[in-house]
Parts: sequence; structure tokens; C-alpha cells
Amino acid sequence: MTAPAGSMRLGVVDLDAPIGTQAAAMDRACCDLGFFRVPIDVVDAEVRDEAWSAAIRFFDLPDEVKRAIAFPEPGYPYGYSGFRAETLARSLDDGEAEPDLKESLAVGPDCGAPRKPLPAEEWIYSPSLWPEQVPEMRAAWTAYYQALSAVAERLLQVMALALNLPATYFERFVDRPITSMRAIRYPATSAPTGQALRASAHTDYGTFTILRTDDVPGLEVQDAGGQWRSITPDPDFFVVNLGDTIAQWTNDRWRSTLHRVVPGTLERHSFAFFHMANWDARIECLPTCLEPCEEPRHSPVTAGPWLMRKFQATV
Repeated sequence: MTAPAGSMRLGVVDLDAPIGTQAAAMDRACCDLGFFRVPIDVVDAEVRDEAWSAAIRFFDLPDEVKRAIAFPEPGYPYGYSGFRAETLARSLDDGEAEPDLKESLAVGPDCGAPRKPLPAEEWIYSPSLWPEQVPEMRAAWTAYYQALSAVAERLLQVMALALNLPATYFERFVDRPITSMRAIRYPATSAPTGQALRASAHTDYGTFTILRTDDVPGLEVQDAGGQWRSITPDPDFFVVNLGDTIAQWTNDRWRSTLHRVVPGTLERHSFAFFHMANWDARIECLPTCLEPCEEPRHSPVTAGPWLMRKFQATV
């Protein structure tokens, strides 16, 4: 495991700034690293803190209680995933990576606006699983999911403007999003465990991820020169990173950046909102991201099957 080149603070996209300032900051951050920060007060404090507290209470439960809502079958998208049960690097076909040193709880789009899924979407609309021992979790997480959905809509408007598109351009691709959400606990590790990481190196699969973290370091990103850089934790901001869908849309003008979480001697918590396009959205190069005589770098994909293949490779 290569040591990081040094800690860095991410740029900020302030959604209360003038829209031109937002778009310029967005383009700089997405071209440079594919990571940026958004002030955390874009979500009401009570909403975000109740969701966070419910996650902590869940992870404090005995292992046998948590396992009661484990994935009920291989490839099921939601529920509890135990320590070393997932290997994110396998999504990039790294068959040599060791399982990740973390546990997590994931929920799906049934936390959003209710609707009847299309037959092809039945997998992604599998019911979320909730612990009886934390009865407040479902309401708290649903409120948080919906608040972050609203933030995602605002970010997409800024992204469209930064790409010289109408602010509403992405709406037709994300009006039925298959977004998921996951809380993660990384136990303290007192000594290295082979080459195992808390989260092995991977890119995210969808449009972008909105991440809340505590003040414990561990997140690292690979810069354009191939160097690993440690991200300075800041609980007053969300970290947003682009996923593969944005890179495909922008012909790699904007980066879906390789990242990982390294071991540490302190327990670490994070809470990730994985924004996705519609299941049947066709993802192909945007008209403003293709120069004359240039060919798209990526073949078109359909968002849902792309996500399913990536996710099922990791478990």
C-alpha cells in the first residue's frame, strides 16, 4: 500500500453563492479531482443528526442482532453487511484484493417518493430492511434520504450550467432515480492486516456521492498524477465525489476518481448517499463534451444494469 503524498483540503461549492460562482467552482473541482465540499448546513441539523445518531445506535447493537437484517441472499442490495463481507476493489475486476475492514447498513429508493417500479427495476426496488431495536431509524433515514435528494437536484442544476447546458437538462434522466444510502462503521485497527483496507480502491458507480464523515482521517483519493492524497476530514462539510456516470457523460472531462479508506487506530464513521440516474437512463457523451472530430471514450450504457453488475461483483 503506497503512502499518501500529503493531506489536502477540497474546494467548496457553496449553494448559497451566486450561480455563476457555483458553476465555476463546480467545473474547477470536477476537472481537477472529481471531489469537492458542500457546507453541511444545506441540510437541516435536526434531520442530519437524527439519521447519524440512529446509525450509531445500530452499529452499537450486538453482532447477532445486526445480522438479523443482513442481506437475505447473495446479491440482495440492502441490509446489513458484516465485517469483511464486501470487497469494493472487485468492482474494478481486482480479484486479488482482500475483503474490506468495515461493516455497513444500506437502504434503497423505497425511502424516496413512492411509485410502482417497472418490471426491470424489481431488483433495485427490493425492500429496505430495518432493525426493530432502533425503531426511530426508518423515519429518520427516510427524512435524511429525501433531504439529500433535494440537495442532489440542486447540484445537478449547477453541473448542467457548468457544462454549458440548460439548468434543467438532467431532469429527464433522474426523475425516477435508483439512489441508495449507506452508513458505514470502520472499526479501529491496531496493526496492519496484510494488504486489507477499510475500503479498497474503487470508483463510485452512479452520478455522485454525498458523504458525511466524522473527524477521523482515512479517506484518500488518487490525483491526476497517480499519487494517493489524504483528504483532511471536516465534519462541517459534506464531501461530494463524482461517479462513473458523470465521467461517461462528460467524456472524462470530469473525473470519477479512484479512492479508498486506509486503516487507522481510531474507529471511523461515515454516511454515504449514492445518487443514481433512472434505471433505464441511457448514459452517453453529452453534446457539449465532445470536440469536433473527437470520438466518445465510453460506449453507451444503461444506468440500472451498469449499477447491478458493479454492485454484485463486490459481494
